[in-house]
Amino acid sequence: MRHPRLALTSFVAAALAITATLAPVSLFAQGQPQGQGHPPAPVIGPYKPVPIKLPAAMNDPSFDAFRKHLAEVAQKKDRAALAKIVAHNFFWIPEDKDLAEKGKPAIENLAKALGLNDKDGFGWEALSAYAGEATTSPDPQHQGVFCAPAEPVFDEKAADELANATHTDAADWAFPVRDGVEVRAEAKQDAAVLDKLGLHLVRVLADDSPANAVAATFVKVVTPSGKVGYALAETILPVGGEQLCYVKDGGAWKIAGFFGGEPNP
Repeated sequence: MRHPRLALTSFVAAALAITATLAPVSLFAQGQPQGQGHPPAPVIGPYKPVPIKLPAAMNDPSFDAFRKHLAEVAQKKDRAALAKIVAHNFFWIPEDKDLAEKGKPAIENLAKALGLNDKDGFGWEALSAYAGEATTSPDPQHQGVFCAPAEPVFDEKAADELANATHTDAADWAFPVRDGVEVRAEAKQDAAVLDKLGLHLVRVLADDSPANAVAATFVKVVTPSGKVGYALAETILPVGGEQLCYVKDGGAWKIAGFFGGEPNP
């Protein structure tokens, strides 16, 4: 999984190189744990919430219309229609290198990046989910490109302190898409509500239960009070997750690139 915050913070100007080497490294900016060797085991229990400010939706009716069209294309799995709305210079960066093969049609690179050729259809489902995301943030590496979903704003120093206190890293944290997301006692729609999430970073746990292996409808989380429960997957987004990017080309929106995916799908 790509951590886009790395792309936003890692290319420090040469003039600041000395200062950068002396400054503490942010776990959340880098998307990985500090140090080497075997870190202490993660602590599951109460934690101090780190407030977040949710990103705003892009205020552009033409983008809304484009997303609606993209959703229809994804629902129909219409590859020919999709090919018409992919920029010719489409990029695909799973980690830190563009793996898009420039000699191939852009649609082929997009298909490989998202896994549209997979028989399970998850790639098309992912495309549909991206079409439903109205928040975007500019990509500093590509002029005029906007990527979705955008990330919330939060105090990275406080987030690092939280990660150190719980012996976790950025991959262990996510954020709710709205205030008041319900956390249930079991991974069931009708299970008792244990707690509700506020607008803060949320600890997530791996869930290898049989039910989750069949349909990953819920995410296992730890609330600030230390309660372990389940929130609907659609209400929780990862910090530094994958992003689909767009560009306005000739007055029309197109898919510009993708940050994420497996390097060798």
